[in-house]
Amino acid sequence: MKSGLIETGKIVNTHGIRGELRLQPWADTPAFLTGFEYFYIDEKPVRVLSSKVHKSFVIVSLEGVDNIDTATRMKNKIVCVKRENIKLEDGNYLIADLIGLSAIDAKTDKKLGTVSDVLPLPAHNVYVINGEREILVPAVPEFIAETNLSEGYIKFNIIEGL
Repeated sequence: MKSGLIETGKIVNTHGIRGELRLQPWADTPAFLTGFEYFYIDEKPVRVLSSKVHKSFVIVSLEGVDNIDTATRMKNKIVCVKRENIKLEDGNYLIADLIGLSAIDAKTDKKLGTVSDVLPLPAHNVYVINGEREILVPAVPEFIAETNLSEGYIKFNIIEGL
């Protein structure tokens, strides 16, 4: 994404009458979005005054948004963060970095296709690989042999019937 920004969620509603916003996170857990000092909305930095997890959402208070009227104008805005401010644990990746990687069969080293999407399902994410045919692979350690962003591939342990 331009400007080094990564889309991380969408403001879906207001929360209360004091300008708080209900943010739908595009992350593994809502807590991921509670650690940022600034969000970027319309590519402009907005200081985060407070953020807390509420059910599957993040309730945020932003500088300059202090009443229901200004909060209502924020609905449906996409929230971004700077890529450089994202800290991931080893073995965790941004979905944006996985899409477009080559998908390789770990046993044969044969290219299966390209990772075209990562579906967030309740039990776990699922990789969508487009090649000769579409293959859906659960994003769990049993199926992932190696992820190498710098070389541009993911090696998968493909089993019969997948």
